[in-house]
Amino acid sequence: MKIKDGFLLREVAGSYVVVAVGARTKSFNGVIKLNETGAFLWKQMLNASDKEALVSALTQEYDVDAKTAEADVEAFVNTLLEADVLET
Repeated sequence: MKIKDGFLLREVAGSYVVVAVGARTKSFNGVIKLNETGAFLWKQMLNASDKEALVSALTQEYDVDAKTAEADVEAFVNTLLEADVLET
């Protein structure tokens, strides 16, 4: 999985948002608001990454057990798939 080209993560007034740029603005309207953990995962997914690598990165960066991290990664990935911002 990898973030599709044409989406940028920006920090605005202490909040993280994903916006479409260029040609992506024709098919994606709006923004995706992320918390700190979501922004961390987004950055991990700028390069191709699988769910196992994301869970590992999350458990190393934050004080979270693998089961919780796996559930969080699954929910995050599903949200991005629904928004059509991931290459699979």
